[in-house]
Amino acid sequence: MAVLVTGGAGYIGSHMVWALLDAGEDVVVLDRLSTGFRWAVAPAARFYLGDVADPDILKKVFIENDIEAIIHFAGSAVVPVSVADPLSYYDNNSGKTRALLSASVKAGIRNFVFSSTAAVYGQQKTDLPVKETAPLNPENPYGQSKLMTEFMLRDAAAAYDFNYVALRYFNVAGADPHHRAGQSTSGATHLIKVACEAALGTRDSVNVYGIDYPTHDGTGVRDYIHVSDLTDAHLKALQHLRRGKGSLVANCGYGSGYSVLDVLNMVTRLHGHSFKIHMAPRRAGDSASVVADASLARQVLDWKPRYDSLETIVQSSLDWELFLSNKNVDDLHSIHRALAAASF
Repeated sequence: MAVLVTGGAGYIGSHMVWALLDAGEDVVVLDRLSTGFRWAVAPAARFYLGDVADPDILKKVFIENDIEAIIHFAGSAVVPVSVADPLSYYDNNSGKTRALLSASVKAGIRNFVFSSTAAVYGQQKTDLPVKETAPLNPENPYGQSKLMTEFMLRDAAAAYDFNYVALRYFNVAGADPHHRAGQSTSGATHLIKVACEAALGTRDSVNVYGIDYPTHDGTGVRDYIHVSDLTDAHLKALQHLRRGKGSLVANCGYGSGYSVLDVLNMVTRLHGHSFKIHMAPRRAGDSASVVADASLARQVLDWKPRYDSLETIVQSSLDWELFLSNKNVDDLHSIHRALAAASF
């Protein structure tokens, strides 16, 4: 039986596809390629181009493949854009997931792993690591749209023969240690990628949004998790569902936070060159500090992170940016060779 990965051409999804294949799974990918890349999908996975809410493409996928489980990444994830255009986020993250859930239930697919977010918590009244039992108070439409999906999953599990694991990610970064996948989106807003691009000269500078937060250096603090550890948590979640252990909501983070300036200093130290940094006002919807208590995932899913250090995360990101720049050069050379051949 196969595992369907929606958004499998994107950053986290492409890593998930490789992790599943490494584990011996049969993998199907559904992606509309709005932000993902066809080349990022592992060749051994069967690829379908389409939207997760399109009933025709879903019917085709379900008929042509014996889908046992769905790991759902497809969606939008840029907080400032969600504030500026909230209805698009409620459509893409909540509405389209509802359509996917409906089709999945009708097709008899019982196991569903959902890409949720720490943004469902919003700003907490304590600096202690955030537990799953913390108040849910999203401060932006992105977090609200993900929380709405969690509610749908909860209600579907109560009504149908259906189980799910919702993993609330903290800040995902890093790249596959084997250089098979990484964050490749042009104009990405992820801090570590932006900083690595600035260090390598492919971006002019880095903006630091907010220097007056109640943190150790005034900049926002986040819990950064390596993408390979995150995909391993998904594998553990899939095993949990296959064993019939029931539905679960769990945090995915390391329990330690680093500020924006901590990250920039680490990039500078590892790369050996400084880059331009501009201080800017706070962005709407951003919280001062968000750090995970991920003990539930460790205990229930037996999840054991392997890449849990900022240095490891940043180094893998720098390595990927170097690989990506070489790949782009190779692609350009291929285009030139094809044009030269065509001219004769």
